[in-house]
Amino acid sequence: MLSNKPVLIVAPHADDETLGCGGTILKLISQGYSVHWLLVTGMSEEAGFSKKQIEIRKNEIESVTSLYNFTSIHELKFPPARLDAISKGDIVVDISHAIHEIQPEIIFIPYRNDAHSDHEIVYDSVMSAAKSFRAPFVRKILAYETLSETDFGMKPEDGGFKPNVFIDISTYLNKKLAILDVFESEVRDFPFPRSRKALESLAYLRGVQCNANAAEAFMLIKEIL
Repeated sequence: MLSNKPVLIVAPHADDETLGCGGTILKLISQGYSVHWLLVTGMSEEAGFSKKQIEIRKNEIESVTSLYNFTSIHELKFPPARLDAISKGDIVVDISHAIHEIQPEIIFIPYRNDAHSDHEIVYDSVMSAAKSFRAPFVRKILAYETLSETDFGMKPEDGGFKPNVFIDISTYLNKKLAILDVFESEVRDFPFPRSRKALESLAYLRGVQCNANAAEAFMLIKEIL
């Protein structure tokens, strides 16, 4: 057991962390890791969301934070789907502040070539903030896949999400699916990609690829040994 070793989960939007690495979060916390959640965007009236939508999302985030038992949550509250209209330097600075406050050894980030531009910008911003000379305590960075974004990335130059790290989440899959259900504003019935059945099916597929009942898959971006 590696007690209190800090891990940072970076999510462009609330629910990305559960879709991409919910089982891994639960497993790491059970093993004694200190797991922190960095939520880059957030709903606001200025961004065009209603007070009801904002309140629902606030309650979802509070419930999910409690269910995972995160050590801390950091909300940057940039406007969703508008990161490309913001100076990347501003995003890098805020992410860098969170990284230096937490000093994680491991960081999980979205896959760069996801369909959603927010994911690409968050990926680039984290990689900039976590350069070895800026954040020498970061020893490993892993990219996760996000149903409805990674599978819809159609950039011709992209070779596709090719996982080379698998984490067995067999004993955590049911709780991951239960946490997904908290995001009532994001989850719909199958065959919608952000559905319980789709996420469960992906876990079984990734499990087959690593001889486990269920797994989550990642691409190793950087590791310092």
